[in-house]
Amino acid sequence: MTSTNVRAGRDLLPGLALAVGAALVASGINAVVPTLSALLVAILLGVLVANTVRLPPAIHPGLAVASKHVLRLGIVLLGLQVSLQAIAGLGVGMVAVVVAVVVGGLVVTEYAGRALGVVPSQRALIGAGFSICGAAAVAAVEGVVEDKAEEDVVTALALVVLFGTLMIPLVPLSAGAFGLDGPTAGAWAGGSIHEVAQVVAAGGIIGGAALQTAVVVKLARVLMLAPVVMWFGWRSRRAGAGPMAGRPPLMPLFVAGFLAAVALRSTGLVPVELLEVLKIAQTLLLAAAMFALGCGVRFATLRGVGGRPFALATVTTVAVAAIALAGVLLVF
Repeated sequence: MTSTNVRAGRDLLPGLALAVGAALVASGINAVVPTLSALLVAILLGVLVANTVRLPPAIHPGLAVASKHVLRLGIVLLGLQVSLQAIAGLGVGMVAVVVAVVVGGLVVTEYAGRALGVVPSQRALIGAGFSICGAAAVAAVEGVVEDKAEEDVVTALALVVLFGTLMIPLVPLSAGAFGLDGPTAGAWAGGSIHEVAQVVAAGGIIGGAALQTAVVVKLARVLMLAPVVMWFGWRSRRAGAGPMAGRPPLMPLFVAGFLAAVALRSTGLVPVELLEVLKIAQTLLLAAAMFALGCGVRFATLRGVGGRPFALATVTTVAVAAIALAGVLLVF
């Protein structure tokens, strides 16, 4: 390793250490209060730090690496939580509902966003985050969407946190009002709520057999991350001007890694004990990345974006929840 590489590594240490420390704090809070997702806590910690403390310049290089490379490694490990056998066990009908939720959510976001005057990059980020798996999907799609501004990304992240958190009590309450049984309510939660951890929280509130069904349905939505990222990458390459070398890749390396991890998990060769350890590592990596992303969310920026993204988030949330509810009522 050259002296230049050593210096570069040292430059990253302060920001990475802060992100890892925040991830450990978030995980500790989650251990004490299981209904509080470590990823959600990490984002909120980042937002709190960004809006109350002036971070020294030495912190920023490490945070930039955490928000991109650490995040992508976490997404790869997320694939180890997705078993093709478990998803196939949902049945053809429920798998079709998952596809309808993701595709329908993206289509509604695109057309509603156009009507509201929301810029294309922000439509893509909100659509992916709300239709697939929250902040991780926002960050994944961000890598293949062109002409995006920093405020587009941080706004989409903030909206995922806000609306996904609101869904945690709303879905169980609505399921009770509709008279849904445990598995049906769980499937609706998994099909409509944004973050995996938020789904776990809602499924736990519903109780009974709801939690397991909710998680499997949600992981089926997570699997849709790969084709959706590839779709946005293809669309950006098709619309992009200039040399091909300057355009986003059709399949980013981390998406290929995610699919490889799904395939590996589905072989059944990975010991359960190792999967549990890797799940902890995945949570810490994603929490560190979420903290770094949260550090980019500033209230002054959010005030400047206006009400259109919030209106679009509302429309998308209602659309995804409605498609999921209609689908599970047909299947169950």
